[in-house]
Amino acid sequence: MIKYYTRACNFFHGPQAKYLLKKKLALPLCGNKKIVFDSLELITRKKNKIHNRLIKLQHIKSLKIKEQKIIKEDLKKITKKRKNFLKNINFIKPSIMGILNLTPDSFSDGGKFNSKKKSIKQLEKMIKTGADIIDVGGESTRPGSKTIRPSVEWQRVQKIIKYFKKKYKKKCLSIDTRKSELMAKGIEYGVNLINDVSGFEYDNKSLKILDKHKIPKVLHHMQGTPDIMQKNPKYKNVLLDVYDFFEKKIKKEIKGKKIILDPGIGFGKNLKHNLSLISKISLFHSLGFPILVGTSRKRFISQIAGRYDSKDRIGGTLASVIYLLLQGVQIFRVHDVNEVKQGILIFNKILSDK
Repeated sequence: MIKYYTRACNFFHGPQAKYLLKKKLALPLCGNKKIVFDSLELITRKKNKIHNRLIKLQHIKSLKIKEQKIIKEDLKKITKKRKNFLKNINFIKPSIMGILNLTPDSFSDGGKFNSKKKSIKQLEKMIKTGADIIDVGGESTRPGSKTIRPSVEWQRVQKIIKYFKKKYKKKCLSIDTRKSELMAKGIEYGVNLINDVSGFEYDNKSLKILDKHKIPKVLHHMQGTPDIMQKNPKYKNVLLDVYDFFEKKIKKEIKGKKIILDPGIGFGKNLKHNLSLISKISLFHSLGFPILVGTSRKRFISQIAGRYDSKDRIGGTLASVIYLLLQGVQIFRVHDVNEVKQGILIFNKILSDK
């Protein structure tokens, strides 16, 4: 059996996008008329054989009837405007999710913010410098990390969640957890988004809680578990395998349409896997949901940069964010909010003045 995948590609931005749209030579990406595309990559997979074809939109009518039908269905999802189901977030504009790790052992900032005073200071700094969402986590899921008890994880995050919902009522708060117990408590205290790196595979009670409360959720991909995920990860084709994972979850397990997709850069992926996902991230638009990506300070940056690596990896983070922005990604999960906000503002201004 042949399976088909449709990836929007060859994007145009700013005045050029407006011109091509007016001339009906391109289509808007996710309802955003400032990003348009005039081509598709049609990918077919039959067992382990994969074929790719680049097709101009005006040539779709020359394809086989079956292919035309599949592409037209995918185009509906690719071009459809994403509903703004998340608190004060507009998916037409890029949003920044600021990372607030309240752990002693996270890979980049472990121990920096795991006191109430330090965490509040960092929280206020991120909001002041442009964070649209704050993602609070009390358990490290870095490669090699071990699971902690729910009671310990909740003890780490509860004070900052209470403080946040009291002071920043109009801002969006996300809780980064794999445990249904913390999801339930977070929802009780007013959390707006559930971000589970296991893709709701770790705790079989999670989806029941989310279904009950109809709360927005991040569907994240991870191969394996944090303690073993980086020990020789393997895929038949990482891009298509992650797509299939999302598609299966959406069709069979996750109810509702308040879903954000995160391919999980660095979670059970080597350098080649990460680059494949980033370079062809636009494939996931054909699932019809907003996309979130976290490349901030990830190891793949140091693997590429070599001796030019740095502690915070801001250059590599921003380079990846700008590329993803050009592919229509809607949310960026980052540590250095101000620098990324500045980069997006400058880049968008340059694009709009072309």
